[in-house]
Amino acid sequence: MFLAHRIRLDPNNVQATHLARAAGTARFAYNWALAEWQRQYDAAKIDPALPKPNEAALRRQLNAIKREQFPWMLDVTKNAPQMAIMQLGRAFQNFFEGRARYPRFRRKGRDDRFTLTNDQFRVEQQRIRIPKLGWLRMRESLRFKGRIVSASIARIADRWYASITVDTQDVPLPSAENQGAVGVDLGVTALATLSTGEVFTGPKALRTLLGRLQRLSRSLSRKIKGSRSRASAKAKLARLHARIANLRRECLHQLSTSMTRRFHIIGIEDLNVKGMLGNRHLARAIADMGFGELRRQLEYKAAWRGNQVIVVDRWYPSSKTCSCCGYRLTALALGARAWTCPGCDAQHDRDVNAAINLRNMAVSSTVAACGGEGAGPARHAHGETGSVEAGIQQKANYA
Repeated sequence: MFLAHRIRLDPNNVQATHLARAAGTARFAYNWALAEWQRQYDAAKIDPALPKPNEAALRRQLNAIKREQFPWMLDVTKNAPQMAIMQLGRAFQNFFEGRARYPRFRRKGRDDRFTLTNDQFRVEQQRIRIPKLGWLRMRESLRFKGRIVSASIARIADRWYASITVDTQDVPLPSAENQGAVGVDLGVTALATLSTGEVFTGPKALRTLLGRLQRLSRSLSRKIKGSRSRASAKAKLARLHARIANLRRECLHQLSTSMTRRFHIIGIEDLNVKGMLGNRHLARAIADMGFGELRRQLEYKAAWRGNQVIVVDRWYPSSKTCSCCGYRLTALALGARAWTCPGCDAQHDRDVNAAINLRNMAVSSTVAACGGEGAGPARHAHGETGSVEAGIQQKANYA
């Protein structure tokens, strides 16, 4: 199992300058390779006799010309340009297989990073050794034990971080507590409503800091390009964006960790977040919640503990279906936060009722996958255990 630990670095001015130079070298190599890839690909379409570009050939081509044309590349680690071209090769592979968009050029200030292989750096206590730079202090020590695979050095706002990937094959994580299954209804007013009745409102970081963000944005737009005051204003705005992202990420980590520690089965709705962002009245609030990131965290953390994340079909009317008798409303206004079932007169909170329905669909889908009767519009996410024995045991637990 591969785990990554992101640790903040504490470089001095000379070290920070070297890190920026290495990131710039990686960015230049990536952009050079992308432009060369496009040129060679267009030439191969005109003349089929010419070979099509590939990542290995571009790395050899750069090594042949960099001492004469780009001698400044030799001042930083050789991993910076080489790993950047390898990342471009993976980006094109993902594009050709339909998993990602066409690769775009990297930009200074947004893509300041470079990658190191495990033979090019060393970690000891609270420091890391980078080639041609030496030892660099870290704010904390590496918390995972195992074989170190790689490290990615990146700048976020004006701070440098090292994301160290470790292969921890012999470190099993404790299984989840036996609290049954749970349904999770995501929303804008509250980030998540659980079928147990718990409500997580979320930090709403963008909404809270929006006024300050607008003031700093206006201040930056009034500065003269190339001036020191503009650089200072740009750094302040970048730090605020990083703070908003950190607040949102911390909340999502706490919520996803809590759920995967407590519940074996988690039912969540397959939301069309991209389509929801098309609503100009709700787009900012939806983006501020981070629905996609929460689902991603739930899936990989559930896989660590052997749990199951069941993704219910987006067209399943979880809010309009009575969780007691199964009666389904023909219409339910978005502003109606509570309703009474015409079939059994049960009083329902809209979000809690939806979460209960998602939990029921997750449990029925798990039982059906293990040989039981009935199957609903749900599918297993990457966090599923996939064993019949585990499904039978969970069926007994949640009956």
